[in-house]
Amino acid sequence: MTKPTPAAPVLDARALNRATLERQLLLRPATLAATEAVTHLLGLQAQNVRPPYYALAARLAGFRPEDLSAPMADRQVVRIVTMRSTIHTHTADDALTLRPLVQPARDRELNAFRKGLTGVDLDELAGLARDLVEEEPRTMAQLREALSARWPEADPQSLGLAARCRLPLVQVTPRGLWDRSGQVALTTAEHWLGRPAEPAPAPDDVVTRYLAAFGPASVKDMQTWAGLTRLRDAFERLRPRLVTFRDEHGVELFDLPDAPRPDPDTPAPPRFLPEFDNLLLSHADRTRVVPSDYRGRTWRGNQAYRTLLVDGFLAGVWRLEEDALVVEPFGRLTAGQRREVAGEAERMLAALHPGEPRDIRFGTVVEKT
Repeated sequence: MTKPTPAAPVLDARALNRATLERQLLLRPATLAATEAVTHLLGLQAQNVRPPYYALAARLAGFRPEDLSAPMADRQVVRIVTMRSTIHTHTADDALTLRPLVQPARDRELNAFRKGLTGVDLDELAGLARDLVEEEPRTMAQLREALSARWPEADPQSLGLAARCRLPLVQVTPRGLWDRSGQVALTTAEHWLGRPAEPAPAPDDVVTRYLAAFGPASVKDMQTWAGLTRLRDAFERLRPRLVTFRDEHGVELFDLPDAPRPDPDTPAPPRFLPEFDNLLLSHADRTRVVPSDYRGRTWRGNQAYRTLLVDGFLAGVWRLEEDALVVEPFGRLTAGQRREVAGEAERMLAALHPGEPRDIRFGTVVEKT
């Protein structure tokens, strides 16, 4: 008689929180080089210049801005559109492989502005755009102007977006360097890095890397992170090498057998994260980090706020003023929590803003609207 398959263990939100924080280097400062951390984390969200620096300051022991600026200036690290059609900071190796992986999503993105590209041969556009940006780095305005000269009847904005979708465009330095950033100028990753793009990695390989950085996770979680669809087959191929769990809603979660899953009661110190940190964007179900009552409270309109974790979960937002770091919690913090938050604020300021004295202030509790 066949024995019934035992039910997969259930991981509640707190267990998932601690496992994810451990993978994200947020339970304790890690002793990794910045490039090693960027590799492990599969890149850092980088819509603006400073978020990757704040992300690493929250995660690495002794981090200083030059730890990321130096490899970026040396072309070991680049800023490029990859997951979710957003700019990420990646190592050179990942820029040349992860971009090909997500290229199908960039091809689908083209459909959103096809009307503005009537009569445009996209292969010709990609070739012309490549010649232009490899001749010299171009701003997007310069690229649109040059492409419009070839296709004057097309929508200039659509021409620029098509070039971004078809080509792996990186932002050349000094853009991206701490306190030395310039305007956005673009060239191809291959030209900037001096070597051709690699073949897209097997989805299976990226699944295991994703689980190492964000697991335990569902298929839908990874699809949310990557901006891709149809990843179920890769998980199924890997199933014999993985372990499975269920969340409190019965969703199947996959994980690496030897990946850390700390005790749910493991202490989680406060952490100051940038706006759009990947911790908050890389799962379909974000309740492992974002309490349900706080959903949607880290942005207003097009404005995203820098976020604060307390006991591992989203607990407020923060901002820098000329003379102070201001914390605005979503709920009441205990006296002990306020001391821990202030201590972490001082650590972050010492790492990123040495010699710039600032008070630590607690603003009005941000009530739900």
